Amino acid sequence: MHSIDLFALQQRYTEQGILLCFNGPLSSSLIEEIGKALRNHMESQAITPSSAMDVFGVYIELTQNIRHYFQTHAWPEAVATVVIARDEAGHYLVSAGNRVQIADGRALLERVAALAALDKAALRAKYKEQMRAPRADAASGAGLGLIDMARKASAPIQGQLQELADGSAFFSLTVAI
Repeated sequence: MHSIDLFALQQRYTEQGILLCFNGPLSSSLIEEIGKALRNHMESQAITPSSAMDVFGVYIELTQNIRHYFQTHAWPEAVATVVIARDEAGHYLVSAGNRVQIADGRALLERVAALAALDKAALRAKYKEQMRAPRADAASGAGLGLIDMARKASAPIQGQLQELADGSAFFSLTVAI
């Protein structure tokens, strides 16, 4: 039997400001339960209601995007890693990652980089442009929701892609609120 050093894990989480972490299959009921825990945490903190709603909204957007990706690509289960942390400046960091097809990950990383390069005014204009675009253009995902997360962020959104030996990749996105 393999033993897990929970004390070392707890210390590492504390050092990195991790408040909530999940790793495994992500069902809609689990998204809801983690969301309730996140909402309860936010209510207990001295955080403005608008910031709390932004953190919760980004969490929901990220986790639902992961579920949607797995459903549309017929992968067996939506396995993901979700982390909510606070940085030294007091910003909430909402991060989520999952396996993707390499081409999908590369395309998403390009979209993230393009949005990260825009200022608030340009993001607002991009959001309005996407709102007016035909719905078919947004069907591939990473459209309006990604732009909205970039608008809510207090710093440029950050994406990472790690290509894996099996021909897939692990894509992760972090949004600071």
